[in-house]
Amino acid sequence: MESSGGQDAGEPVRDYLAGLFSLTGRTALVTGGSSGIGKVMAGSLARAGARVVILARRQEALAATVSELRRAGCEAAWVSADLADRTAVQRAADAAAGPFGEPDILVSAAGVNDRPPLPELAPDTWDRLLEVNLTAPFLLGQRFGPPMAERGWGRIINVISQQAFRAFGNSGGYGASKAGLVALTRSQSEAWARHGVCCNAVAPGFVLTPLTAEVAADPARVSALAGRTMIGRNGLPEDFAGATVFLAGRASDYVTGQTLFVDGGFAAS
Repeated sequence: MESSGGQDAGEPVRDYLAGLFSLTGRTALVTGGSSGIGKVMAGSLARAGARVVILARRQEALAATVSELRRAGCEAAWVSADLADRTAVQRAADAAAGPFGEPDILVSAAGVNDRPPLPELAPDTWDRLLEVNLTAPFLLGQRFGPPMAERGWGRIINVISQQAFRAFGNSGGYGASKAGLVALTRSQSEAWARHGVCCNAVAPGFVLTPLTAEVAADPARVSALAGRTMIGRNGLPEDFAGATVFLAGRASDYVTGQTLFVDGGFAAS
C-alpha cells in the first residue's frame, strides 16, 4: 500500500524510537566493560550511538573489547586501573575524560565477588569488596555527577546484586557492599535528579559470567537457581542490553532512584 505524502512509512517510527533511545552525541564511561554484563552494557551504549570509554584492570581484555567495538563502527577507548586503589581511580577518571570529553553517562558495572562464610571473612577481603564495589562508584560519581548536573543532563547506572536485598550463598561482605551501592544510588538521585541527572541501579539475577564461574561449575546449583526464576532460565549478559539503553537515554527521563530487576522474575518468586 502506498504511503500518503510520499514519506517512507517507517521514517516516523525510526524518528520516534531515536528520540527515545538514540545516544548519538553522548559520551559514556563504563567500569568493568571488558567482560560479562559490563561488556554487553558498554556495547549496547556504543551501538546506540554513544562514544564509550571502558575502565577495567586487564589491558588485554580492554584492548580486545575496544577493537571489537571499533570494527562494528563504534567510537570507543579504554583506560586501565585497579578500582581497589583510590588514587588510581581518580587518575583513571581524569584519563577517561580525555578521548571524548566529560561523560554524560556513568555505568559502574565492575565488581569483585569474594564470598567466604562471614566467620571467615578477613578484614583485607572486606576492604577490597568495599573499595571496588562501593567506594569506586562513589568516587566516580563525585567526579562526574556535579558536572553532569551543571550541564543539566546525565545518567548514573550502578550494577548491584540480589544479595543487596536477601542473604543467601554466603552474602557476607559482598552483600553488604551491594546494599551500600543501592543506598548510594538513591543518595546520588537525591543530590542530582532535580538537575537532570537520573540515577538508577540494575539488579541481575544469576547470570553466567566469569564473576559467577564458581557457582556455574556446580550443575545442581545452576539448575536450582534457574528453577527460582519465573522465566525458567538463568540470565545471560545479553539480557542487559535493552535495560541499559533505556536507563541511559531520554526514555528514562522520569525514572530515578530506582532499582530495575533484570532477573527473569527471580526476586519476585
